[in-house]
Amino acid sequence: MAIKIDKTIVKYNVVNKEEEKAKAAEEARQTAEPPTNVVQMHEKVERPEMLLGSTYKIKTPLSEHALYVTINDIILNPGTEYELRRPFEIFINSKNMDHFQWIVALTRIVSAVFRKGGDVTFLVEELRSVFDPRGGYFKKGGKFMPSLVAELGDAIETHLRMIGMLSDDGLDQHQKNLIAEKRAQYETTTQEAEENAPSEFPDSAQLCNKCSTKAVIKMDGCLTCLNCGDSKCQ
Repeated sequence: MAIKIDKTIVKYNVVNKEEEKAKAAEEARQTAEPPTNVVQMHEKVERPEMLLGSTYKIKTPLSEHALYVTINDIILNPGTEYELRRPFEIFINSKNMDHFQWIVALTRIVSAVFRKGGDVTFLVEELRSVFDPRGGYFKKGGKFMPSLVAELGDAIETHLRMIGMLSDDGLDQHQKNLIAEKRAQYETTTQEAEENAPSEFPDSAQLCNKCSTKAVIKMDGCLTCLNCGDSKCQ
């Protein structure tokens, strides 16, 4: 059957029938409901003798001792196309016993949510939205943590990304361009400051709070600026 084309052709593409069939089959497989014998995560799933686990170290300036967060996973439907790795339980261990009661309570509640099944990723935002009234802190790498509970949520997020329950969407092109622009501005400013800095000051000199020049050295037991003369002993 011939088809008459009355409009101007502005674009075209070649259709590969094999690829179309494969794509349609994949979409049908994803939308199809799994067989009834496929095990989904729920609270009645029995704990096996052995679970796979990962341990995350949390070291904060709030305590002398680190916390070790262990999350154990259960493998559902192993060896099939419906194989899933899901978190089953969480343990937190530390030499610091100051927070023992609420840590035990938190681990039991989070473990119960894990075993309940379904989408447990909401735990990440719930924990990360907890703020310490005494103020937060910066963890290694410069990331701000509003509380110790928030860093526990950060550890759970890391684990959920590792097992594939959370995906990293990454930055869009606009955000990448903006970051590149800001980084270039920072590097340019830093380079200009280093070039304009007087060379007669020692390399070990510190930054002066008064004249913003890296010219503060310790003289006679007192911090003194060699550029403006500001001294803590005056």
